[in-house]
Amino acid sequence: MTATLRPISDDTLSPPAASAGARATDGELLDAYSRAVTGAAEQVGPAVVSVEVRHKVERRGRPAREVPGNGSGFVFTPDGFVLTNSHVVHGATRLEAAFPDGRRVRAELVGDDPETDLAVLRVPPVSLTVAELGDSGTLRVGQLVVAIGNPLGFQSTVTAGVVSALGRSFRSVGGRLIDDVIQTDAALNPGNSGGPLVDSRGRVVGVNTAVILPAQGICFAVGINTAKFVTGQLIRHGKIRRGRIGVAGQTTPLLRLAQRALGIDAKSGVLVTGVEPDSPAARARLASGDVIVEFDGSAVTGIDDLHRLLTADRIGVATSVVVLRGAERLELPITSVESPPS
Repeated sequence: MTATLRPISDDTLSPPAASAGARATDGELLDAYSRAVTGAAEQVGPAVVSVEVRHKVERRGRPAREVPGNGSGFVFTPDGFVLTNSHVVHGATRLEAAFPDGRRVRAELVGDDPETDLAVLRVPPVSLTVAELGDSGTLRVGQLVVAIGNPLGFQSTVTAGVVSALGRSFRSVGGRLIDDVIQTDAALNPGNSGGPLVDSRGRVVGVNTAVILPAQGICFAVGINTAKFVTGQLIRHGKIRRGRIGVAGQTTPLLRLAQRALGIDAKSGVLVTGVEPDSPAARARLASGDVIVEFDGSAVTGIDDLHRLLTADRIGVATSVVVLRGAERLELPITSVESPPS
């Protein structure tokens, strides 16, 4: 059987009349998308600032010099508190905030937390637009999000995309795992750090914090629910209170024989590789070679579990840690202490 070739004509390319309604619907959808992006940008844009910093750089055998840098941030309270990234402002010798209307003001560092890459600044509370904070717990994969910031010095830049994934984790500068991170394909570049990630109603759902290079379209934001907790602590105390027990350790797999013999479901734990003198761990008689499998009644399958469990509400509270020592399962009393600031 031979196929009959037919020349392409205007009639062939033109869609049937019945699709006119579909074309109109597509146009309406695009208009709605545009209205959502422009509405979010107009609502939140005036609250976004360019955070301009100077860091002192030591040079061997030569005088130290100040190096300029910049990031983004946004006003989130009427009395002038600004949320940004810790890596933008940590160790800065000078801080300024530049507003979209051209105003430039000195900014004061209230506190920063490298472990979540968040920081709070304060600016004079004069004629400020305040960004509304949303709820990152209600986000859904595929939802429209808008990023606003100052990438590469281009102020008030808007990009749009979708929530690519939820519940991601990545390492902070200090090595601690940041949980419940939002992955998005809204384009981010150097200078976007600290800017808001906004939903279609103009509510901030995340703080843009990182990209993976050289990948494209893989960007991350710290969920605003995490930021709400961190900012409250930074404004109140200037730091985040976390517990510590004074061990160095690493995640290690457990032998199946040990699991069965000791009645443990977990497949891994934390191998203690060092114990600080006069620490809670030393007083509890933990020793190198012990494997921590439980803390305060919760399973510990790795070093990240231990970090999550050492929260502020456990500081100074007597509890117990379960370790495997050789063929023994030991439950030892322990009381965590406050970790020094990062």
